[in-house]
Amino acid sequence: MVAKSSLYPDAHGGTGQLRIIGGSWRSRRFTFPDAEGLRPTPDRVRETLFNWLAPYLSGARVLDPFVGSGALYLEALSRGASMAMALDVNANAIASLRKHLDTLSCGNGQLLQSDAMRYLENQSASIFDLVFLDPPFNRNLLGPVCELLERKGWLAEHAWIYTESEAPPSGLGLPGNWRLHREKKAGQVHYALWQRGPTPA
Repeated sequence: MVAKSSLYPDAHGGTGQLRIIGGSWRSRRFTFPDAEGLRPTPDRVRETLFNWLAPYLSGARVLDPFVGSGALYLEALSRGASMAMALDVNANAIASLRKHLDTLSCGNGQLLQSDAMRYLENQSASIFDLVFLDPPFNRNLLGPVCELLERKGWLAEHAWIYTESEAPPSGLGLPGNWRLHREKKAGQVHYALWQRGPTPA
């Protein structure tokens, strides 16, 4: 796994801290386990992403299958998501986020220690309006998890999907009914927002 701090020039490095940028928990700071790959999406990237999502967040059902530090997950709950489910194989990451939700008296966040691909393949699908896809790099996970979300019925008709990747969005080969809405680059990382459309006949 490539530590994201080496790819983002302004990431938090090994400090193990993140700050919620907006919403009801604005400026709250939290720690997260200082493990390889558990790096929060940088503040300026999150600010851009949540500006893009501002009209669609209130009441949204959110899925974060590779939650890591929880930066995007907590930000979405802070800004009005009606519920958010997160998965991660790292037990310490999930335990840390459980403590944060308890501290915030948040009852609409669900956390599961689980392999994302296995869970999405085998569990009965729930419908989500917004999905954050920030998987570990260099493991060829992004394309397969997108295909799985589409094939198994996890996405609302016009769901929004956020991706982070090493490669430009145009080369990711994501489902044909996903429309690229916005894209930017920070350091060596490409980040993009997609909207799901009708499945081709």
